[in-house]
Amino acid sequence: MQKIVVAVTGASGSVYAKVLLDKLVQLKDQWASVGVVMTENAKQNWVTEMQEESFRAYPFPFYTQGDFNAPFASGSGQYGTMIVVPCSMGTLGRIATGISNDLITRAADVVLKERRRLICVLRETPYNLVHIRNMETVTLAGGIICPATPSFYSRPATVTEVVATVVDRVLDLAGLKVDTFRWGGA
Repeated sequence: MQKIVVAVTGASGSVYAKVLLDKLVQLKDQWASVGVVMTENAKQNWVTEMQEESFRAYPFPFYTQGDFNAPFASGSGQYGTMIVVPCSMGTLGRIATGISNDLITRAADVVLKERRRLICVLRETPYNLVHIRNMETVTLAGGIICPATPSFYSRPATVTEVVATVVDRVLDLAGLKVDTFRWGGA
């Protein structure tokens, strides 16, 4: 069973983090541990966008950006997957250039250097050339760029269902088994 890091940055799209954390709670039989680090901007955006503070109620250990004693700040912690959701372009840029100035960027650096799975769920539009080059750099380093671009094959009817089309894809990329719409499925 794998260990997972979830990093929530200050980009718009807190609902993506919420749906991911909700699903991880439901999939608890598929992971050994989940550690979460949220920026202060992420907390503010969560409250602004969702008008609530449910992030405080999750059963996962939460770490501050400055906590370099977190188990996933070192490769010896053996966290196999890191999901940055939503991933701001500033965070992506720091990851792409190897600037490990906080726990999120340090953990991403560790995941990449250990050749483990880094999934960046970008929530920005449009992209400029700097963004595109940073996506290329992270991809070449072994990371996965997964823009928060929903699909509509399953005919989602609510915002949560639209968001789940992205989150379920992220969970697939993380190697977890999730019951979701499958193209060509029954």
